[in-house]
Amino acid sequence: MQRSLLVTAWAVVAVVIAALSLGLSFAHVLEAPPRLNIWPPELWRETTVFNGQFKFFAVLGGPLDVAAVLAPAALAFASRGTRQTSLLFAAAALFYAVALALWFGLVAPANAIMATWTPGPVPADFHAVQLRWETGHMAMAAAKLIGFVFAALALVAVGARSARPGLVR
Repeated sequence: MQRSLLVTAWAVVAVVIAALSLGLSFAHVLEAPPRLNIWPPELWRETTVFNGQFKFFAVLGGPLDVAAVLAPAALAFASRGTRQTSLLFAAAALFYAVALALWFGLVAPANAIMATWTPGPVPADFHAVQLRWETGHMAMAAAKLIGFVFAALALVAVGARSARPGLVR
C-alpha cells in the first residue's frame, strides 16, 4: 500500500476515534442543564451513582479517550516531515491529553467521593460534588472540541497532500 494512502487511512481512523470521544463528552454537556437545574438531588444521585446511567461511558469512554491522545500523537510523529500536518496532529493530541487531565483532576475525584455514597439521605457535600462532576465533563468537552478541530484540519491537510502526489513524503 502506498505510504500516503496508509497515512490517510490512519488519519481517518484517528478522526473517527476523536469524534467518538467528543460525542460522549458532548452528550454530558447536553444532559447537564436539566440535571443541574431541574432534577432533585435524589434523582441525580440515583441515576448517576446507583443505577449505572453512565456505565458504558466509562467502559467505552476510557479507551476512546486514551486512543484519542495516542492516535494523533503517532500521526504527528509519522508526518514529522510535513510540518503543518505534524503540528496539527500534535495539537489534536495535546488537547485530547488536556481533556484526559481534566478527567483525572476534576471528574475522577468526584467519582471517588460518589463511590462512598450510600442510599439514604443526600450527603452534605452533594451540590459541590455534583457541580465538580458536571463542570468537569463540560470542560473536557471544550478541550475535546478544540482537539477535534485540529484533528479534522490535519485530516484535510493529509488529504490535500495525497491529492498532489509530487508532495507526498
